[in-house]
Amino acid sequence: MNTGLPKQVSAVTGAPMGSMGAMGLRSDHDAGVERTVLPNGLTVVSERVPGVRSVAIGAWVRSASIHETPAEMGVSHMLEHLCFKGTERRTAKEIASALESLGGSLDAYTSREHIAFQARVLDEHLPQAVDVLADVMFRPLLRDEDLQLERKVVLEEISMVDDTPDDIVFELHNSALWGDHPYGYSILGTRATVSSLSAESVRALHKRAFTPSNVVVGAAGHIPHDRLIDALLTAGWGDLPRSVSPAVSPPPPVQAAPGMRHVSRDSAQAHIVVGSATVPHADPRRHALIVVDTLLGGGMSSRLFQRVREELGLAYSIYAFQSFNHDAGSHGVYAGTAPESAEQTLEAIRTELSRIATDAITAEELALAKQQLKGQITLSMESVHSRMYRAAAVDLFDEPWLPLDDLLAQVDAVTLDVARDVCTTFFQPDQLTGVHLGPG
Repeated sequence: MNTGLPKQVSAVTGAPMGSMGAMGLRSDHDAGVERTVLPNGLTVVSERVPGVRSVAIGAWVRSASIHETPAEMGVSHMLEHLCFKGTERRTAKEIASALESLGGSLDAYTSREHIAFQARVLDEHLPQAVDVLADVMFRPLLRDEDLQLERKVVLEEISMVDDTPDDIVFELHNSALWGDHPYGYSILGTRATVSSLSAESVRALHKRAFTPSNVVVGAAGHIPHDRLIDALLTAGWGDLPRSVSPAVSPPPPVQAAPGMRHVSRDSAQAHIVVGSATVPHADPRRHALIVVDTLLGGGMSSRLFQRVREELGLAYSIYAFQSFNHDAGSHGVYAGTAPESAEQTLEAIRTELSRIATDAITAEELALAKQQLKGQITLSMESVHSRMYRAAAVDLFDEPWLPLDDLLAQVDAVTLDVARDVCTTFFQPDQLTGVHLGPG
């Protein structure tokens, strides 16, 4: 289990799907992606991928850390863990072996906005996968004794992150960036909140959030959409009672006051993250931000890598990152360096950010960054896992699903003027929130 945050595009338009119409189901389709909403509100989106033998399938619950109270921080992540501790039909060991014994995999993660459960199996084992997912998600026992045991596991997970500076620095930066807003909460929770979570609060969250109308199923691989629907119905997904109790989202966050924070830690390296708030997922400027971040810190040829690593020899790892959620987005730069080089490294990063914010990027740089990004997108489409995420994002982010050529056209559509405007708006050094984790 992990706490990754999937990102992507999507949504579909189309017509009723042949045989499903007689069952009262609706489906939309376009370029291999089909969408069906079952009568109980469960949304299913899938893409058939010829030439593979596997299927990746996931189910996203529209409830996670941004819907938590400060006192119950980490309850979503705890629920994700407890779903694997046993169900009405399977023990924890039987859950673990159900798909592994077939050569497949089963996993889950909690992000800021979703709790997600995923499986990857051979196409012939799709019925087993959807049966196990239904069992884990909708029929967990959530026993008091399981909470007591799993509490120890999650506390160890928190300790593991605490002992991994290049992980914890992102948690610290996220908290500094968003302050007291739920976007700044720790997905894992704190030692205090995890230690005080009750089984009643976990069961209440499950009852409220794990309902068909609050779940999106995404799949990709060697599987026709109608066969996926049949497998889900056979496994009982269509029999789940309809409920409309969506999680209440907090108001959109506002970036806290910019500036650098130092967190002292005795370590061999200093870890630096600087960044700022940007735009939510639906804002079309996100395409320009991704392009600019690519030329700034998206690989060995990027400005930051060439300057900070190749020319100055200050860091082994340096890169730019971005995240786009439903109501907010952020971007920034990470670097790990020797403690005695931290100030020089930070100054080099600020200089590059100032350059990109004030000195116009060139048409040649923009063209190269677009080419790099389009290549990365195209290569990612060879993964059924990536295509599964992209299918699910049809409903998770309320965007039209786009064929690959149209997706690449969005990158090509980023003009030099838009890219320069994004640089001026979001890359000014005095707007940055930063965290320095290390000695001194």
